[in-house]
Amino acid sequence: MNYPLIFEPTFRDYIWGGRRLATVLNKPLPAEGDFAESWEVVDHGDDQSVVANGPMKGRTLGQLVKEFPQDLFGTKKATPTFPLLFKFLDANRDLSIQVHPDDTMGATLDPPDLGKTEAWYILDAEPGAKVYVGLKEEVTRDDLAAAVAANRVIECMHVIEPKAGDCLFIPAKTVHALGKGLLVAEIQQASNTTFRLFDWNRVGADGQPRPLHIDQSLETIDFERGPVEPRVPQPTSDPDASRLVTCEKFVLDRWTLEGRKSIGGTDRFHIVAILEGKIRTSHAQLDQALGKGSTFLIPAKCGPLQINAVQPTVLLDMYLP
Repeated sequence: MNYPLIFEPTFRDYIWGGRRLATVLNKPLPAEGDFAESWEVVDHGDDQSVVANGPMKGRTLGQLVKEFPQDLFGTKKATPTFPLLFKFLDANRDLSIQVHPDDTMGATLDPPDLGKTEAWYILDAEPGAKVYVGLKEEVTRDDLAAAVAANRVIECMHVIEPKAGDCLFIPAKTVHALGKGLLVAEIQQASNTTFRLFDWNRVGADGQPRPLHIDQSLETIDFERGPVEPRVPQPTSDPDASRLVTCEKFVLDRWTLEGRKSIGGTDRFHIVAILEGKIRTSHAQLDQALGKGSTFLIPAKCGPLQINAVQPTVLLDMYLP
């Protein structure tokens, strides 16, 4: 398995979605309905990316992890399931104020799950769009519990208005939410465990309030963490790449390209997502132009992938540390 893999996207029609996954990111959404997320690379229970190209076409990512662990992971330790999940999100309404457990707490759930550390890259932000990222300084558990009881959770949240190109790192146990008007790329641990603290007093598609998990949220939140600010990009050894996030779960780099370049080849897998521009690759199994919204996975066995940015291109490169 030594070629770059493209997967069929999986769409989620949560109540806060819109149509920008199609109109901006060129996703083949159904003709009707609003869609919140496009899961590009996932191996989480029944949620499985399916290969769309080459000899592995039709196989799930979970099958590839089991059958070809060395090909995928290279020198990195193989895991029973693919450890990362990459998605695009269209926040046409505010998401719930929520928090995710870490690995230790996730292991105690029924069924057990990974924790969820994540990072957001802002693709587009309408004027006045907000993110709610971390608590204000010195907010205690008692303060937040009182705010929940008084319907004043937002008063405890650190709020910023991000711009396109901003990156926010959200470690597990950080309370957070995307606000309406944002289009986002997200890399995260392959977990889908969420505790909702506050949901804007709204109802779901069935006309009933969506469940809240107040006790679990208060137990999960790290009250020592405080506000989250946009990341300051750091230089790397390659002048075309800047480092946005390095943590124990993943590395996130942003590449700005013109002309020919190689990517990958570090004896580990790389998830690549194109945010602007258009590329072609030198590989026979990926002999097509790839533009904005395209995602592919370079297995470790593939080695360095030669690409040609036929237009000025911005892409994300995500891999294990």
